[in-house]
Amino acid sequence: METAQARQPAPRGAFSAFARFVLCGGGTGLASSFAVAALASSITWALANALVTVAATLLATELHARFTFGAGGRATWRQHVQSAGSATAAYAVTCGAMLVLHLLVASPGAVLEQVVYLSASALAGIARFMVLRLVVFARGRSRAAATVRVPRPVPATLARVAASAAPEALCRTA
Repeated sequence: METAQARQPAPRGAFSAFARFVLCGGGTGLASSFAVAALASSITWALANALVTVAATLLATELHARFTFGAGGRATWRQHVQSAGSATAAYAVTCGAMLVLHLLVASPGAVLEQVVYLSASALAGIARFMVLRLVVFARGRSRAAATVRVPRPVPATLARVAASAAPEALCRTA
């Protein structure tokens, strides 16, 4: 009889998952940078970034569920919500980086804006990978067990047997 755990895809290694994350998330991020630049010509940059971030997060979460972390299908609502939390942090990082750029450079060119945006996105992406791997798409274990291992308790019968055998072991001589 096949168990539910046997039907799940095998866990993927961190290196191969990171490579797929870069491919899926990086591809989405690169497309997003061009979409933000195009939208920012007609609306404010922050609003363009927010709209593109929402669309890109939905798409990237689906891609990560199916391909990056091998969750075996579509992302759940819980995974979308948790992924949105990490995307909100990434949004804050990219907005902060662009704010600093505009404070330091009065009229930055499109290339410099792209470099700053993509650099901030890459740094936020590394942190996002860790959150997605260890929390959002952690399979077969609780979120707490993904980072902390707790020893199993010893059954009471074994503890009693060990305790009753201990006095005899102390009395024996070699």
